[in-house]
Amino acid sequence: MTKADLLQRIIDTLSFDLDVAQRAAQTAYEAATAEENIAENKYDTLGLEASYLATGQARRMEEIRQARAAYQQLLLRDYDPQRGIQVSNLVTLEAENGTCQQLFLGPEGAGLKIGQGAQLVTVITPRSPLGQRLIGKVEEDEVSLVLGGVPQNYSILKVL
Repeated sequence: MTKADLLQRIIDTLSFDLDVAQRAAQTAYEAATAEENIAENKYDTLGLEASYLATGQARRMEEIRQARAAYQQLLLRDYDPQRGIQVSNLVTLEAENGTCQQLFLGPEGAGLKIGQGAQLVTVITPRSPLGQRLIGKVEEDEVSLVLGGVPQNYSILKVL
């Protein structure tokens, strides 16, 4: 999968997620404003709970919308060893146990998983602990971090 293909799949996934979030927000809004959910006493909180849910869904929609816009404007750059790893680079890491993983360093959308099996690519951002350590590194560098009290070491095998 090329980086251009990956970028399009990220945008498509975010568009799908936005559509799902919009429908969920609409459903929550309808529940919050439904006449049958008007509180009859101080213990009747169904309408209030639905309004909290609608607010949360609206926030989630905005986050997805901003992430999608960031990817729609993203310029894919080739890896430059002089600058090291930057946003829009596709990085292949090898863990100490020999397992490999592909990471796309993107502006938003951390945690998105695109593809499956050997083609699985996980999106991370420069704000993540691993993303922070990858910025500026070059192929064959080592990256170490501690997550959940467990030290993890990786070798950078390839950067596109």
